[in-house]
Amino acid sequence: MKTPALFDLTGRVAVVTGGNGGIGRGIALGLAEAGAAVALFGRNQEKNQRVLSELKAIGIPSVALRVDVTDRDGLEPALKAVESDLGAVSILINNAGNVSLSGGVLQEEPEDWDHVIETQLNAVFLLSKLAARSMLRHGGGKIINIGSMYSFFGSGLVPSYSAAKGAIIQLTKSMAIELAPHNIQVNAIAPGWIETDMTVPVQALPLNDEILARTPAGRWGQPEEIAGTAVYLASRASDFVTGTTIRVDGGYAIR
Repeated sequence: MKTPALFDLTGRVAVVTGGNGGIGRGIALGLAEAGAAVALFGRNQEKNQRVLSELKAIGIPSVALRVDVTDRDGLEPALKAVESDLGAVSILINNAGNVSLSGGVLQEEPEDWDHVIETQLNAVFLLSKLAARSMLRHGGGKIINIGSMYSFFGSGLVPSYSAAKGAIIQLTKSMAIELAPHNIQVNAIAPGWIETDMTVPVQALPLNDEILARTPAGRWGQPEEIAGTAVYLASRASDFVTGTTIRVDGGYAIR
């Protein structure tokens, strides 16, 4: 029998939350190029369909579901729909995100805090729990959470985002310990400053100059530059890697 290439994802089924734009789109296309069937979860159906067309052009089975990850009751039906259309989910990318650029805890409203935590942290816990139960029945899988530079560094501008992204790293470690005996690897990616719709406001702030000065690469990253790390963590090349966070940041965290 021919041994499959280390990074070949043929026959695998991946769910990418927030997969209709930015980093999520880059990861979804990267997984598809590696052979995985891909399901997008996103709230904007027009954007969903646009990325779905790109996936279908690659020639792999794919679906796009209108899913709001803060709708707890909708998560399990969405996963079941993916399994019905594409097969058992073996890769979960918890990427969906939002931010409240409040300017700090003195300005941030409680409802904004709650919405960020629900999107960035609670949904990761709930979806991972549902996906892991399915993976247990099918011999294993990969859960990949998306962190941030603010998983490591504080921010006076986005306290809820920083709190959620810091917690993601600890949740990743905790799930990795629990699920490793079941052949489920749980890891995280911490992107640096990546050009997306969500980061556009930052590029108009004085912070932009600080980012460029601190990043040895001297530029912002592109969403597709996260895809290679996601493919690695989704593939059998990383079967003995769990509980770790890989920084993809152009060197930002070195300094």
